[in-house]
This record gives sequence, structure tokens and C-alpha cells, in this order.
Amino acid sequence: MPWISDKYVWIPLYALILFWMYKDSKIPIWQILISIIVLITFSDQLASGILKPWVERLRPCYDPELKSTIQLLKGCGGQYGFASSHSSNSFAIAIFTWLLLRDKKPLIWLLIIWASVVAYSRVYLGVHYLGDILAGAIIGIGAGYFVYFILKILNRSKSG
Repeated sequence: MPWISDKYVWIPLYALILFWMYKDSKIPIWQILISIIVLITFSDQLASGILKPWVERLRPCYDPELKSTIQLLKGCGGQYGFASSHSSNSFAIAIFTWLLLRDKKPLIWLLIIWASVVAYSRVYLGVHYLGDILAGAIIGIGAGYFVYFILKILNRSKSG
């Protein structure tokens, strides 16, 4: 699970996704790259920059009632865990990619399984509650749809 939760392990998958987008999307790659930057910034900042300091929900590994029962396999991270940015970012990428390439790649829905495994790894590692990852997933799904539809609207106005 520490391996699954490590964002750098997924670089080959991200490279493959970018290649698919470059090869199979009618949208220019520079627009897709800007969209991904906006997507991750929006998703991550909503989860980590706004919700975590606002809600101030302790991670399980910092909760005084649970701390002694959790055996960490990796570090605990920041003090607060609601909402999971790992979950929000992985679902944001999965949904955005699925929307962009759903007609081109029949197995693209497997990204939802990937995002779910990444989210689950956070609970397994003792750094998030189930609610943290569910909130992160909702944020990521919303961010994925939002950025995709903005991209489509911008491209429609240029071609129409």
C-alpha cells in the first residue's frame, strides 16, 4: 500500500494517459496540459488548501484515541485529513481522462478502479478515514467534470 499511495510510482501511467490524449483527442495537447494543471490545482487546493484547515479533522494517525492502535507503514502527513487530496487528485484525473477519451479507449474506465485503489490505500495506511476519501472522490469527480466541460465550451466557441 505505501507503493500504491506514492504519486511518483504512477508516472508511467500518467505518461501513457498523456500519450493517449495526444494521439486520440481532437483537442490540442497544449490545451489539455493547461487543463490538467488547472484540474490538479483546483482539486488539490479545494481538498488541502481550503477544507483541511477549515474542517480541522485530525487524521487517524493523530487522533489521540486511535493513535496507539495504528501502525504506520509510511509517514502520517499533515495533522488534518479531511478531505483526501490523493483521492481528489486521482479521481479528478480519472474522470477528466474518461470524459476526454471515452469514445476512443474501451478500457479507460479502469482508471476509476485505479483511483479507488489509490483512495483505499490512504485508509489502509491509517492516514485517512473513509469519509476523507469519499469527500476527496466527490471533489475530484466534480473537478474532472468541471474542467472537462470548460475545455469543451472553449473549443466549441473556437470551432463554431
